[in-house]
Amino acid sequence: MEQSKVKGIIEAILFAAGREVKINELMSALELSSEEVISSVESLKLDYEKENRGLSIINLNDCYQLCTKKEYYEYIYPIFDKRSKPNLSNAALETLSIIAYNPRITRAEIESIRGVNSDGTIYKLLDYNLIEEAGKMDAPGRPMTYKTTGEFLRMFGISSLEELPDLPRYKLDENRQIVIDEIIEENTEAPTPEREKGENVDKEVEN
Repeated sequence: MEQSKVKGIIEAILFAAGREVKINELMSALELSSEEVISSVESLKLDYEKENRGLSIINLNDCYQLCTKKEYYEYIYPIFDKRSKPNLSNAALETLSIIAYNPRITRAEIESIRGVNSDGTIYKLLDYNLIEEAGKMDAPGRPMTYKTTGEFLRMFGISSLEELPDLPRYKLDENRQIVIDEIIEENTEAPTPEREKGENVDKEVEN
């Protein structure tokens, strides 16, 4: 199949889907390898950039999505989008950050880090589709775990969680609170919250 036709099919699929489309979905539709699909998508992305068009293709983990360019938002919003944008409080941003840096974390672990009840904040983030349930932990009570969504990546303009900035290394006091004046210089890996022994997330288990 000619490259131009492959790119046209990919463009049509992304436009018609109106959502994130996985690479393996494109592979199945086109009967091509992942390398061929990725090469075609990257070529299509360059076409959009060179021709100064109003659309672009963004990467979201192992998915692609066709969307409008950020610089045209002010022209598009008044016509099509009458919805209010998520208004995130400091508590919501704090909780969202904890989940982003600790995928598959439980509500109890979030509250242990924050030191306050986080029920309402988690419900709000679920409602905004910025986080989602990620399966139950193989531990007493089988608590639900949480992770961020593709909507989170879109909102913050990143392709994957690997693009999040590194956290500074820190120390905890006897109450397991971060000791601000003990933060060590940046660009070192931050420790993740300790979990109970026997922890394993069962990815297959749903609600």
